[in-house]
Amino acid sequence: MLLKAFAKINWSLDITGIRPDGYHLMDMVMQPVSLADEIGLFPSPDISLFTDGNPPSRADHTNLAWRAADLLRNTCGVKEGVRITLHKNIPMGAGLGGGSADAAAVLYGLNRMWRLGLSCRNLEELGLSLGADVPFCLRGGLVRTRGIGELLEDRACGINYWLLVFQPCRALSTREIFEAFHASDSLRRPDTAKVLYALESGNASLLACSISNVLESVSAVRCPEISEAVSSLKSAGAFAAQMTGSGSAVFGAFRSRALAEKGLAVLSRRYRSIHLCHTQSDSVRISEEEDR
Repeated sequence: MLLKAFAKINWSLDITGIRPDGYHLMDMVMQPVSLADEIGLFPSPDISLFTDGNPPSRADHTNLAWRAADLLRNTCGVKEGVRITLHKNIPMGAGLGGGSADAAAVLYGLNRMWRLGLSCRNLEELGLSLGADVPFCLRGGLVRTRGIGELLEDRACGINYWLLVFQPCRALSTREIFEAFHASDSLRRPDTAKVLYALESGNASLLACSISNVLESVSAVRCPEISEAVSSLKSAGAFAAQMTGSGSAVFGAFRSRALAEKGLAVLSRRYRSIHLCHTQSDSVRISEEEDR
């Protein structure tokens, strides 16, 4: 079975509290984008993982794709194994949810391959134990996500936007960024209700003045290139731009593909590995090659 595991962006990200167990309470608006890792699932007596692509990822039990297969196998008492091939396209340590997307695709694919019959809700509950973004990466669509990632509210999307996505600096430690958040007293919080209304109505002007990522300012202290990249995207024609997740990737949204391609031509002179993509509904998809 061949699958595509799609990255995500955060149109907004806010932190609303912290639980006694240390988990942060989030309020985020997320959507999949067409940038994807490619995953193959093949029958095998045991679980194994082979990775390639750029960037390379570890091919062992620390990889979320491997952990997802092991979790599903043990939870459901499956005797079979799986050989997983993972071709990376999504930057790592970028806030694009690449590892979570890989885990979601493995859970989705093996549920079909092993004929387990688990519901989407069952898979989301399992996925949450692997990471806060995994339930969203299983569901897809335009979603407001709250709690620690378990409270998902589906929202209608009025329009899909063309994007430029890239990582202007080194990967960032999520733990360090959250620690810096608690030490900071000057944060710009998103207007989540306006963000959702703007996306649902297709109002790009309202979207531009409503989106925000509460972690961007603290991440930019560690990597000033983030702020520079956001400014560069706007100068290149993006009507809105910001960091996604806890960084360090940024994205710019454009009103048309032509404008995005024009921006790409400008920014490619300065930045490497810029991805031209668009927002969409699917977060996991069986590959067209598999369909044939």
